[in-house]
Amino acid sequence: MQSSIYGYLTYFHEIVNEGSIAAAARKLEIAPPAVSNALKLLERHLGLPLFTRTTRKMELTEAGQRLFDSTRDIIQGLDSAMESVRDLTLKPSGLVRVTTSSIAYLLVVKPYFAEFCRRYPDIRLEISVNDGIVDIVKEGFDVGIRFGDRLEQNVVAKKLLDPVRLGLYASENYIRKYGKPETLQDLSRHKLLGYRFVTANRIYPLTLNQDGREISVDIPHVIVTNNVMVELDSVRQGVALGLLFEPVVNALHDREKFIPVLEKHWTQYPELFLFYMQHSQKAGRVRAWIDFLLEKTSA
Repeated sequence: MQSSIYGYLTYFHEIVNEGSIAAAARKLEIAPPAVSNALKLLERHLGLPLFTRTTRKMELTEAGQRLFDSTRDIIQGLDSAMESVRDLTLKPSGLVRVTTSSIAYLLVVKPYFAEFCRRYPDIRLEISVNDGIVDIVKEGFDVGIRFGDRLEQNVVAKKLLDPVRLGLYASENYIRKYGKPETLQDLSRHKLLGYRFVTANRIYPLTLNQDGREISVDIPHVIVTNNVMVELDSVRQGVALGLLFEPVVNALHDREKFIPVLEKHWTQYPELFLFYMQHSQKAGRVRAWIDFLLEKTSA
């Protein structure tokens, strides 16, 4: 590959990732005409247009999409290789983009990220909390944190936490008003907080353990939310029973207000994993974040 073509491809990928020539130029910290000229030269070299342009946006042509898909891993791999060589003489620095669910944030990011920033003052963290399914490659994230290890191709997973219990909790006010359920049959007279998955747009079912097997229990939802903070506040205020992660409750400053209900019937949720592209850990800034979280969660 001609060295100039590699440069043109780098500009091309930034245009796709940022959505416009102007945004790509800002990211690359160069003048927009330089990016536009590189794109023209690349299109001339290929003999095909890579974008359709309107006054509002740029969209990839079929040729542009094929070029982007077939060179994405190559460009990312070369960038990581170059960065790993630079890291031999430099302190880890730059931006690390992290996507995490709200539960994972509470369990493994919130307790430690301030210490990480003190230890690596030249690294900037961008933490995106999203309970939907996120494609880290497509969305441009370096690292993701989520439950379960079903992963895309070329993605590496490292376990951060063992399975955690998912249990029912109530407040004193709720129990005073509605009573405390003592059996699974008692739940038919109670109210539940519903959690709606962002991506699937469905409410998480109440699943409990009965004699070694999991069963679904149908209870009316008095509130439905897609935010764990709303769940916690609703339990505090005695609105309904809440289906909550045990370690999240244990980490609360007012955890004594959350009373376990039907604890022997609680179920377990899968392991929590950190995941990243195979080549990305070569970059010192990303490797520092990965090693730091693994250190903290294995202590």
